[in-house]
Amino acid sequence: VQLVESGGALVQTGGSLRLSCTASGFNFDDSIIGWFRQAPGKEREAVSSLSISEGSTFYADSVKGRFSISRDVTASIVYLQMASLKPEDTATYYCAAARGLYSEYIAILTPREFDYWGQGTQVTVSS
Repeated sequence: VQLVESGGALVQTGGSLRLSCTASGFNFDDSIIGWFRQAPGKEREAVSSLSISEGSTFYADSVKGRFSISRDVTASIVYLQMASLKPEDTATYYCAAARGLYSEYIAILTPREFDYWGQGTQVTVSS
């Protein structure tokens, strides 16, 4: 199983980035892919999740209207499009995979439900 994040960078406030999570080694079509972030000294928090088969989504209140999650099923990639970035978005962003049977609970999933994790990609938003 492998989850590989890419796309992190240093951007200015108000800028945009698109993160990618490329998955392999498990049943991608029957999974939930989540994006989490962790800033230094803070707990890991859920940012957004997507049920690959159902298309249902979750967004944290802090990113609603600014971030958008999408998928390319053919390539087994999930994207996180981030716009209007703020300094408080600065963190290491991780993607993770959970089993698709949790889809109806997508809004309340915690890191505990995610079985596989990537290594993370750094997003830094300068003020």
